Amino acid sequence: AYDRPMRSTSGAATRLLPQFALASLLLLTGTGAVAAQDPLSITDVDGNIIAIEDTSRVATLGGVFTETAYALGAQDHIGAVDDSSFYPPEALEQKPNFGYYRFLSAEPVLAQDPSLIIGNEETGPPVVVQQLRDAGVPILLLPDNNDVQAARDLISTLGLIFDKEAEAEALIEQLDADVAAAEALVAQATSSPRVLFVLQPPDAPLLVSGERSAAGNMISLAGGSHVYPGFPGYIPMTPEGIVETAPEVILTTTASVERLGGWDAFKEHPGIGQTPAAENDRIYAMEDLYLMGFGPRTGRAIADLAQLLHPELAP
Repeated sequence: AYDRPMRSTSGAATRLLPQFALASLLLLTGTGAVAAQDPLSITDVDGNIIAIEDTSRVATLGGVFTETAYALGAQDHIGAVDDSSFYPPEALEQKPNFGYYRFLSAEPVLAQDPSLIIGNEETGPPVVVQQLRDAGVPILLLPDNNDVQAARDLISTLGLIFDKEAEAEALIEQLDADVAAAEALVAQATSSPRVLFVLQPPDAPLLVSGERSAAGNMISLAGGSHVYPGFPGYIPMTPEGIVETAPEVILTTTASVERLGGWDAFKEHPGIGQTPAAENDRIYAMEDLYLMGFGPRTGRAIADLAQLLHPELAP
């Protein structure tokens, strides 16, 4: 998954970057003397070259960035987080936060005086991202890829940014071991239930996922089959549409259950309550970031989901 390291004109070897960032790495050595930690420039998802010189007060826009930074032992670099950064719990408890990364306002972010902002391509709205750039804050927006390789790439990239490369290597090794264990578990499954993923966003219609989405990828990795194969993303769904799909399993997030008023209200929600999944008490919820974050805990999440989808695998 990695190319060979490049070399600068000063002869100092660069550190390895994931494929999506490797081609854009530049060494900024100034006088030609190599500092203890060479500043980096990385091309973001939009083709912008982002110079990274100061990581002392990083704002993380998205729970997976915060989780990965903490897993690398770089929590002292994190100056502020967004509302989705609820793992580990101390992130929201100890760090200032400025709302949800998809619906930002510039003023609360700038009030934290971040030296760098890290998020993904869903960070927005775009006018606010531009306001932050106009204010002179470096913003690194990375691809929002939802698979195991994306988790590896994210760990590697943040390991470089925070000068935690050895920790990143160890974290990837643990991730790969967890994924291998999950794959071995899924290989033992004898069932392939038809699964419908239901998401209740804040102040929005009820959504269901397609196969090529974060939730859809996790269902595939855990050995489930999709009620809606073949389309990406999430679409609104009427109660009648949910009934017609007749899912054997309904999967959702803990936040969705809370937004619909708790377990009883969720199970009795129009459409959901009239499915084989409800009749057979096969409605399951997992914590949002754990299920769909694609970060350091992804291997364990696959195994936990597999045990929900396949009763024969339950311990």
